[in-house]
This record gives sequence, C-alpha cells and structure tokens, in this order.
Amino acid sequence: MNLVVDTHTHTYASGHAYSTLVENARLAKHNGLKMFCTTDHAESMPGAPHYWFFSNQRVLPRFIDDVAVIRGVESNILNTQGEIDVHPSSYKSLDWVIASFHEPVFRPSDKNSHTKALINTIKSGNVDALGHLGNPNFDFDFEAVLRCAQQYNVAIEINNTTLKGNSRVGSVERCYEIAAMGKAFGVFFTTGSDAHFCQDVGNLSLVSELLDHVGVESHQVITHSTAQFLAFLALRGKDAISEYQDL
Repeated sequence: MNLVVDTHTHTYASGHAYSTLVENARLAKHNGLKMFCTTDHAESMPGAPHYWFFSNQRVLPRFIDDVAVIRGVESNILNTQGEIDVHPSSYKSLDWVIASFHEPVFRPSDKNSHTKALINTIKSGNVDALGHLGNPNFDFDFEAVLRCAQQYNVAIEINNTTLKGNSRVGSVERCYEIAAMGKAFGVFFTTGSDAHFCQDVGNLSLVSELLDHVGVESHQVITHSTAQFLAFLALRGKDAISEYQDL
C-alpha cells in the first residue's frame, strides 16, 4: 500500500533520538513523504522536554523543504483512568496526539488493567491515536479496545520499528492479529516509523507489507493520502489548517 504520511517521528528533543526537525524533514522528502508528524515524547518519559516545548510548537513552519509538518506529541498513558501527560495549555498548539504505554512511566500490570487504561484513554477525547499496541508487556483485550477505538474515531497505529522485531520483542504476530481484527471492525489505521534517527523517517515498508498481507482497504488507512489524513483530523474535531487547503 502506498503511504505518504509518517505519523510518529522523534527528534533529539526526546532525549534518546539523534536528529533535528530539519534533518527529519529532509529525509521525509527524500523518502517520498508528503507530510509527517513530529511527535517527541511527553514529559513523563525520562529525558523528555518540559511541556513548554509542546506549547511552543505554534512557532513551527507548516512546510520544511516542501514537506508538510504536523505538530504533535507522543504522550504517555499514566494510569488506568486514561490520563495522559499533555499539559492543558499545550493542546491548542498541537494537531496530533498519540498515546502509548511506556515501561518507565506505566509499569506493566495485568490484562484487565491495560484494557481499562486504553479504553479510558480513548473515551477521554484527548488522543487521536494509540501507539505501538503490539507490545506483549502490555497485553489487553483486543476486541474491547478496537471496538471502542472504532466507536470514538481513534486511530490504531501500525509501527514500523515494532515490526523489525528487535524492539518490543514478541510484537510482530500481535500486530498482524490487531490489524486483522481492526480491519473487521472498521477501525482507522495510522502508520508510524517511530523514527529515532532521520534516515528512518518515512520508512514504512514493513507496515505497508502488513497492511497488504492482511488486506486492509485504503479507505481505513488515514495515511494513504494527505487528504485522508486531514479529513481524519477534521473528523476528530480539529480546526482546519489553512496552509494545507491545497493538499
């Protein structure tokens, strides 16, 4: 499947990534992207920036090297109540919010607790996508969470770094299962490289392979075109971005 938007990338601001936003944009263009989301880790993650970093994203240009830049964050799911670590003042500066489990922030627990946390995160209305759900350390009720995500129009991320098999070991088969079930339930999928170095921005080959193998139709994949991605933001209630009206 052709994918033109990478919705999960990091800069050195995350504390354990190694490239600048400009470097990421240049490689996004080189790798054929039309748009990418910059989604550094929110502040509960060790090494992550202060919330001012995200509140100040309003200063970022809408295009770098002719590639559209979506202002975002990868937030941390904090508890079973579904709270995330995005400061209330930051939302007005953000276009895109991912929520993910990370072991340093949410200590792996049991299946019921993880399921409750994900469902409450979805229902909060504060997040646009759930990140790298394949991690076996955070087992959950696939059907309950995916049905909830479909109901509330929260996208399910298929993460290219996860599919390499050397990160979040044991995730690959689970990702295929999540994708197959999500296809059946009509969820929206998003695609992220989870790049921590610029050369990986736009590297979505394993994601594309998975989507094709499972047979997910392009209308369920919000990153198949920039128009689909922007339409999803509108569905989520986001304000139109005037600079992107011709995309």
